[in-house]
Amino acid sequence: MKTKVWAIMALATMVSISSMAQENSGRFGIELTGGASFATQKLDGASLNTGAGFEGLLHYRVLPHTGLYAGWGWNRFAADNNLDYEETGYIMGLQFKHPIGSSAISYYLRAGALYNHIEIENDKGNIIGDTGHGWGWQAAAGVGLPLGSGWSLTPGVKFNSLSRELDQDGVTTDLNLNYLSARLGVMKVF
Repeated sequence: MKTKVWAIMALATMVSISSMAQENSGRFGIELTGGASFATQKLDGASLNTGAGFEGLLHYRVLPHTGLYAGWGWNRFAADNNLDYEETGYIMGLQFKHPIGSSAISYYLRAGALYNHIEIENDKGNIIGDTGHGWGWQAAAGVGLPLGSGWSLTPGVKFNSLSRELDQDGVTTDLNLNYLSARLGVMKVF
């Protein structure tokens, strides 16, 4: 039964994508994404488990294939030391988006800056450390799959890199949080 439902959903999506002559050419867009995050290294000696996060982005197209984006994001990782590490903050950057051939499907490339901080929580959910906000960077790539009426799915991957210092009880620790994320988003262009 589930296989039939998935097959019907896939067929309906393919038909809607192939029937689109071109996507909405509006200048503004709102995108919500979420997905799994995978740390590429230990954080202060702690192995991070698979995390999860989401982002909310506003887009503004300044040229036919080039635009700006800005928003807010959150990612959380549980660690083998019974602590949770949360990265939250602001995102801003440049996006290049171009159709693939003559289809309505497009690919996008993004490069941006982060202004984020890392919070450390104990097993009771209390914040026991905060690095304060600082600069990092983000790179992303994916595809835009139009659904009609200015709506599209935006699956992709992104890499975040943030290096911050944590000052606790007179001890300074360097925290380098680097991770790769697999994201699925939905976008509305106006």
